Amino acid sequence: MYLGIDLGTSGLRALLIDGQGRSLGAAEAHYKAVHPHAGWSEQDPAEWIAALDKAVATLRAAHPEFTALKGIGVAGHMHGATLLDAGNQVLRPCILWNDTRSHIEAAELDALAEMRALSANIVFPGFTAPKLVWVAKNEPEIFEKVSKVLLPAAYLNWYLTGEHVADMSDSAGTSWLDVGARDWSDTLLAASGMRAGQMPRLVEGSAPAGHLRADLAQAWGVGDVTVAGGAGDNAASACGIGALSEGQGFVSLGTSGVLLAARDGFAPAPETALHTFCHAVPDRWYQMGVMLSATDSLNWLSTITGKSPRALVEPLEATWHETLPPPGRVRFLPYLSGERTPHNDAAIRGSFTGLGTDTTVDDMVLAVLTGVAFGLRDSAEALRATGAELGQLFAIGGGSASTLWLKLIATVLGVPLAKPQGGEFGAALGAARLGLCAATGADPAQVMTPPAIGALIAPDPALAGAYESAYQAFRAAYPAIRSIQ
Repeated sequence: MYLGIDLGTSGLRALLIDGQGRSLGAAEAHYKAVHPHAGWSEQDPAEWIAALDKAVATLRAAHPEFTALKGIGVAGHMHGATLLDAGNQVLRPCILWNDTRSHIEAAELDALAEMRALSANIVFPGFTAPKLVWVAKNEPEIFEKVSKVLLPAAYLNWYLTGEHVADMSDSAGTSWLDVGARDWSDTLLAASGMRAGQMPRLVEGSAPAGHLRADLAQAWGVGDVTVAGGAGDNAASACGIGALSEGQGFVSLGTSGVLLAARDGFAPAPETALHTFCHAVPDRWYQMGVMLSATDSLNWLSTITGKSPRALVEPLEATWHETLPPPGRVRFLPYLSGERTPHNDAAIRGSFTGLGTDTTVDDMVLAVLTGVAFGLRDSAEALRATGAELGQLFAIGGGSASTLWLKLIATVLGVPLAKPQGGEFGAALGAARLGLCAATGADPAQVMTPPAIGALIAPDPALAGAYESAYQAFRAAYPAIRSIQ
């Protein structure tokens, strides 16, 4: 048996699989982030431990075969700063990925030539390094006590093994890792006042990181259990969907939107605002574009109109069935919380244009769906500029339930989208697969295979030209709107 742990922003999911990779059962436990000030987002790591204990207890009660556990992998939300003192006590709540308090510090670090050259990425406010610069400036008494900085997944690794250890894919989002060399950079650390000794030991995500602590093993009723290096959440999702090689990738329609492409080599392009990170398996990397408001754009419109997201989309789906409506006059820029790829603009905000007295709610819904599709197209253009192959992509996340939205995105991107045929295929499965590889030495390429395809959504060639023209207008709208905000 192998256990995958997906430590998310709002909850933890634990998945049990067998040696053939078949899902046996899952359990979840939830928690919340706190926002003590505008732009702040924090969590108490003790809540992660409580959630893990609850999920494991649920699995053990439902699955007697849990006692045959041999491997564990942890996936976690990236960039979070969990600060430990010399006695491994948490010094303050973890500063999460969506915390923007360190935007000034991020800009200062990003202005240093060595940052992009070595880390292969823009220093975004959500990354870990600027958070520590902020702590040094604003909480110096805490900064002086920092013995170790652990990402959320690495903190669970420490809880499980008693060792400070992290994987390459998660660590690539700190702005401290030389992503090409897959090692901590003394130069990058020094730029933010840090030392190599404050970092966890690095291993590949599919390699052993340690063994389950004896007291936990006894409490869980298991024997010797190998804990894998694990992964950042998007790398783990890529392992779950089988995206390891060039030409493989996925579109994720969650609160934020992600377009991820696996890469066989290292091809950084920080000027595009793409993320270039190590993959969770050796000698591979991945690149992704990130938009901050994907389904969150539809959720916002839901709040404004008083209708559920499903109720907003259903009339369009009923009207158009399996076909696609032409682009409307109303345009939506999906920058409700700023944007990462390709603009790296924390200040830009969303907007509607083309509204008239004849505008309906359906017009606005189509504009939101289209605006999100265009935001993903921005990432696709950035990826293609680096040489990434974007063939058939898997579509995952809550928004992928809408066939109309997927048809729209497929047409805008110019690639077919595949919906997985049920079952498990997310970060928890990817983490469990990493645990299996670490425990058995299995080849990740043989373990991390794509799921069966439940439906294939092809682009609509009849409307490709119309949506291409609408996309070019969308691109031209950003600088115009930005100039007056």
